[in-house]
Amino acid sequence: MQQQAEKVVKTMLEKDAYSRWLGIELVKIAPGTAVVRMKVRGEMLNGFGVCHGGITYALADSAFAFAANTQGRISMSIQNSISYTRQVQLDDLLTASAVESSPGDKIAVYDVIVTNQRNEEVALFRGTVYRTSKELIAHA
Repeated sequence: MQQQAEKVVKTMLEKDAYSRWLGIELVKIAPGTAVVRMKVRGEMLNGFGVCHGGITYALADSAFAFAANTQGRISMSIQNSISYTRQVQLDDLLTASAVESSPGDKIAVYDVIVTNQRNEEVALFRGTVYRTSKELIAHA
């Protein structure tokens, strides 16, 4: 299962231009879980000089997607929500940790906690996926 999870996420990252643009780095992957991180850059700030909420959301969504697809079947998001609990600043190092909280064959729920370099929680994300029967990669 671990080798499959690593292979699946490697394949996903190779095809994910947006995650590469964000500068997302894979920290840890295991079946049903993923930890990713990125540094907040100047072009990610909004008009108030803090990180745009969409950037934090995208990081959490990527961790969610990687965790949800580790089982090897294409799993598509059907519902997501996020609560921002602290402002994110320029040069903050964000870490998103995703874990499967409600496993299922067709529907599964994942929780993602986003923290900064001081281990302060900055956002809470919850996502639900629909698992298709299609393999993400052949012989994953």
